[in-house]
Amino acid sequence: MKECGLISCQPGEHRYRICPEESVASPNRVRREFIPGEPNTLWCGDISYIRTGKGGSYLAVVMDLYSRRVVGWAMSSTADAELVCRALRHALEIRRPEKRVVFHSDQGSQYSSKRYRQ
Repeated sequence: MKECGLISCQPGEHRYRICPEESVASPNRVRREFIPGEPNTLWCGDISYIRTGKGGSYLAVVMDLYSRRVVGWAMSSTADAELVCRALRHALEIRRPEKRVVFHSDQGSQYSSKRYRQ
C-alpha cells in the first residue's frame, strides 16, 4: 500500500438499526459443509459497507458456493431487509434455479426479518 501511495482508512464504530419486526433464526442446514456438488444448490450472502467520496453505500451480495461467484447483488444507502431481498431477486433472475436452493447467511436482522423469509 505504501508503494502505491495508499492509506488505510479505518471506519468508526458502526451500529446497524434494530429491526422493528419480529425476527426468527432459521435452522442450520449447511453445518459448515460449504462445498456443494453442483451449481445453484447452496448460496450464501452478506452485506458490506463501502466508503465513497460522498459518504458510503451498503452492498448486499449473493454467492453461489459451487462456483464461488457472485450471482446477485444490490446497493442501497440503508442496510435493510429490502436491500437483501433485491440482491436475492437479482440472483434468482440471473440464475433461474430449477431446484430449491439453500441460502446461508449470518442470520443478521435483515436475513431473519419476516420480509426476507417470505
